[in-house]
Amino acid sequence: MSWKFFGAIAFLIILNSCTSINAYLGGNKKTLNQVATDFYIPTSTTIEELKELLLENELIDDEKGFQAVLDYKEFKDGMVGPGKYIITPKTDYKTLINGFTLNSIGNGNKEVEVQVTFNNCKDIRHIAGKVASQIEMDSTAFMNYILSDSILNKYGFNEAKIGALFLPNTYRFYWDTDHIGFVERMANEFKKFWTPERMAKLQHVGLKSQSDAVTLASIVFKEQDKYPEEWKTIAGLYLNRVRKGWKLQSDPTFRFCWGDELDGVERLTYLHRDRDCPYNTYIYAGLPPGPIFIPPAEVVDAVLNAENNDYMYMCAKPKGDGLHNFAKSLAQHNRNAAEFQQWIRTRKL
Repeated sequence: MSWKFFGAIAFLIILNSCTSINAYLGGNKKTLNQVATDFYIPTSTTIEELKELLLENELIDDEKGFQAVLDYKEFKDGMVGPGKYIITPKTDYKTLINGFTLNSIGNGNKEVEVQVTFNNCKDIRHIAGKVASQIEMDSTAFMNYILSDSILNKYGFNEAKIGALFLPNTYRFYWDTDHIGFVERMANEFKKFWTPERMAKLQHVGLKSQSDAVTLASIVFKEQDKYPEEWKTIAGLYLNRVRKGWKLQSDPTFRFCWGDELDGVERLTYLHRDRDCPYNTYIYAGLPPGPIFIPPAEVVDAVLNAENNDYMYMCAKPKGDGLHNFAKSLAQHNRNAAEFQQWIRTRKL
């Protein structure tokens, strides 16, 4: 054998030794953070982008040492698990990379869940904005997806009723959840909520579908968002009107017809009430085409457990405390309304 051959072997041994030494030294390097730090890796992040993120967030300061550990572990693009991570103080590079490594179930080994809360939402567009600020989901992609014919047909809704699919609450998601994953989770939550017991109650109160219950719940909630003790009473009143074929004559429904134009307006007039749109229950009998709000699940339960009463009318009580007087007859309602109007006039004086 020639001296050149032995030279090449020696060179490789030295090179491998240097690589091992660099990997060893890099593996013992630690992150710079002194406290637990939230760190987010977007979907499709490359190794170079990962290093840039770590440097930008001042988590590492030795890019070469970090790369040496990556090389030693044969860590390549496509192995980076997107999501949220909590980097503990002084984490060594080797442990850090192990935590970022994509596993067999599609998560990073140390990826953590985040809390996603959406409530007090007017419609699915409002949901889209709130949720997109908490996970990686794109709000535009969500809207295009949820309003597509294929998805509406898949879940049995139309555009007006699709809001009924979403139950406001706090849920746990992986941060890198997209619009498809979010909708699938909400569909599963919807199925879990609508138990056989609730479906039996739905039939008992005379409503035809889950979306009808959510639609009525949205009206109940917009009539009363301060005192839950009135929900069942209001639900019973409106169910009485539905059964008799009366117009619901709910102020929140015609307010809904104006969109954001009446935001901040307290005193509603006949001009406001006369706007013609399918949601105006002063013009059209029965329930509106869909929810006018995304109501809490507790209000849906109040509809399903509505009070069995004979009320047909409601009017705000004087003093503006948010409570209502309920009436069985128009004569009593007119007396209640006159009392309230007198209080309004006195208040102005």
